[in-house]
Amino acid sequence: MIIFNTTIASRIAIAAAIAASMAMPARAQQSTAGDAAVAAPASDPVDPPGGDEIVVTGSIVEAQRSSIMQKRMADNLVDIAAADAVGRFPDQNSAAALARLPAVAVQRDQGQERYIQVRGAPNRWTSVSIDNVPVIGVDEGGTTRAYRFDAIPAVLLSSLAINKSLTSDLQAEAIVANIDLRTYSPMSEKGLNVQGDLGYGIMALGGGEQRQGSLRASWSNDVFGVVVGGSHYRRHQVTDNREVGLYDEPTNAADTQFGPTELDIRSYRLVRENNGLFAGLEFEPIDGQRMWAKAIYTDFNDDEQRNQYELRLDRASSGTRNLTGGALVRVPVRGTFNDGQYRTRNYINTIGGELDDKNGFKVAVAMNYTRTENTTHLPLIQASTPTAASPSLTYDFSDPRLPVVQLFGTVAGTVPSRGSALSGFDQRTLAAPIAIIGRQDSFTDSYTMKLDMSQELGAVTLSAGGLYSDRTITGFTFATANVVNLASFPAGSGLSFDINRYVTDQNWDTGFPLGFTLKNIDNKSMRRDVDTILARLQTLGIYDTARDVPASNRYALGERLLAGYGMAKLKFDGGQVVAGLRVERFDLDNRGTATLAGGALAPLSVGQTYTDLFPSVNSRFDLTDRLVFRIAGQRGIARPSFGEVRVGSSIDDTASPGQIGGGNPTLRPEYTWGIDGSLEYYLPGSGILSIAGFHRWVDNVLYASTQRVGSNAFDSSGVDRSGYLLSSTFNGRSGRLYGVEFNYQQRFTFLPGLLDGFGFQGNLTLIGGSFDTVERKDIRFPGTSNRIANASLYYEKFGLSARVSYQHRTRWLDTLGGLGLGGSSDEYRAGYDNVDVAIRYAVTPNVSLYADLSNLTNAVYSAYQGNEGRPTEVEQIGRRYMGGIRFNF
Repeated sequence: MIIFNTTIASRIAIAAAIAASMAMPARAQQSTAGDAAVAAPASDPVDPPGGDEIVVTGSIVEAQRSSIMQKRMADNLVDIAAADAVGRFPDQNSAAALARLPAVAVQRDQGQERYIQVRGAPNRWTSVSIDNVPVIGVDEGGTTRAYRFDAIPAVLLSSLAINKSLTSDLQAEAIVANIDLRTYSPMSEKGLNVQGDLGYGIMALGGGEQRQGSLRASWSNDVFGVVVGGSHYRRHQVTDNREVGLYDEPTNAADTQFGPTELDIRSYRLVRENNGLFAGLEFEPIDGQRMWAKAIYTDFNDDEQRNQYELRLDRASSGTRNLTGGALVRVPVRGTFNDGQYRTRNYINTIGGELDDKNGFKVAVAMNYTRTENTTHLPLIQASTPTAASPSLTYDFSDPRLPVVQLFGTVAGTVPSRGSALSGFDQRTLAAPIAIIGRQDSFTDSYTMKLDMSQELGAVTLSAGGLYSDRTITGFTFATANVVNLASFPAGSGLSFDINRYVTDQNWDTGFPLGFTLKNIDNKSMRRDVDTILARLQTLGIYDTARDVPASNRYALGERLLAGYGMAKLKFDGGQVVAGLRVERFDLDNRGTATLAGGALAPLSVGQTYTDLFPSVNSRFDLTDRLVFRIAGQRGIARPSFGEVRVGSSIDDTASPGQIGGGNPTLRPEYTWGIDGSLEYYLPGSGILSIAGFHRWVDNVLYASTQRVGSNAFDSSGVDRSGYLLSSTFNGRSGRLYGVEFNYQQRFTFLPGLLDGFGFQGNLTLIGGSFDTVERKDIRFPGTSNRIANASLYYEKFGLSARVSYQHRTRWLDTLGGLGLGGSSDEYRAGYDNVDVAIRYAVTPNVSLYADLSNLTNAVYSAYQGNEGRPTEVEQIGRRYMGGIRFNF
């Protein structure tokens, strides 16, 4: 099918942006052939005009100066995080480096920065490129296209750019932003250059160690350059976690059992490790000709031990429970344990060349191969207390985030009753163990070719280019279908398993109140023994690994994208206008398997083809040497994730109407028209004061629900399933996302004496917006906070560089509840505040000591259903401390 989507409102918005751009006098001026691509202002916008140049030193100020200069000269609305004077970031990974930029919110996993949300939008609305070559984002199991920024170490980067408005040479798959990760060039510094760091620290919760190290070495002359490097980060972490599975409602006014259905008590012991290797070659035989090759390898390893006990309140034999507390008799307790592994690998290889004939003609070509591997192996060992061993309890829900439990014995009888108080839970009373084999994998191979050409013709620069990308994606969503009985084994097998023998004498490390104590489980020994049992059961034909993943969870997709663009830039006295049109043709091959009632399998295949036009215009007006006004308009797209669009499904033909659970191969992309504007004032002291606004009109918003299929996508063997009910992801109706960003950065050079070393970096973003579905109106976009703020007060002088940083965001919608039908069961993530301190001291010009104090607010991250009186998850990882040495030669 061929799709061209437009709306009257979006056309008006873009027309307004173009009209505003053209309304300014187009006083074209001639420029010489050797002029830069972007004309420089009459005086340096970062320092005061005239002869009084302020010399700035220090890592923070140098990075700030570089970032602001790049922003000032950009063709579009962009925010940039730049490395310091020796090409180094203070952060461990790229997510942390981006976190200080305006309108950026960080999503953490177990306290570690992982995903980026720009302008509070869903992270699928932000695309990523490396050195301006698009790279694919695939999360664990392919359930989102979100890019994992924790996989890219900051040491290999020279800058990170958030393109908030798009020019036609950028990929259109970016509703709110494209993030370009720009790698270090060995030609940027002549001779031999070596820089690195070594650090060691502790995690306050649990006392685990953390360590990091990086090394980058480069050499270049006027013709040839080479760089190699690597990085390592490792942390031993304890995560305190409390969860409530569901809340049920009273059936009538006399109902005495409602509220939390279970209290889920968890302790995670993690060993997380990030590693990176990279190398690059550059060759410039003559001025204006450059060839290069770069290779990046990164891996993320997460070894997770979980100790989990569920107090299953809704299965008590008698008693009362509600949202303030409860008193229950004979409550079953279920234990779940695992020693699981999460692995992520990225192989990124790019070669390219550039030509500048010094007469205004430029051409650049790049070819990239990227492979990503995400694998999860999470065998869960589970057992429950038998009826006779199940305790009685009371619980206090005064602080619903951290309920306190008092355990009692249970007196047996015709009507069981509560016995005497207990000081702890007897963890050696579990029985009937089972193994639940949890797996989740995704693999992608992507080949990309990109060509860009431009020709300067006086005040006009004409550009054109194209991109071809061929991607294959295979994998399966998270599966727990294979369950193995560990309570009994065939006679003569020689197998036995006692789940209670793995209880240790070591208490849980916890900062949360509970009311009773728990001991750690020896998860590694349990995993080793279970692996031995499963191997033996496999030889006996009892355990079949092929059953670990149902066919309906698997997907195999092929994507092909062919894009071309044309663009023109007109420079005139006091500004410029860049306008262009991008055309993209997208082909999708989607293959999978439906599992029918009775276990029969039906292969399915669905394809999509569509072509779209993406116009854009970016205008910059230099009102004075220091004051810049920008306005931009554009069209963008966001495509569904591989897990969402998969054709694999589980089909029940016996229900009336029939039921289908799985992906939705008829999903359409989300489209947007957008407008951006900013007013930027460049201050003395490498500073900026700016305000920016944005608005996005979005069609086909994705959300989870249950609806009739309405197509033949799931038909097989002559069975018409168009009227079946599908539980999956669907396209909603239209939505709007809008907001305003305030940004202020300045070194206080106007202060006297020692005080002129102080400076400030801060930004505030206010966000609004909602979308509609068939069932509901005015739903907030998942992931969108009303307010995001980042602020840093720093001091740099006499070799000391110190910064106190504050991050804040308000609550945001995480998932729609009730299959998209009811707001009272929506799940939210509560807002949080983080404070970090970073200190650097230069012992010599080449050696410095550092200390990083993270999460000093000891933030508690929580989620809740509907309102804060119904928490669903509460988590804390504690403060982190790191110190070490940095060097550069």
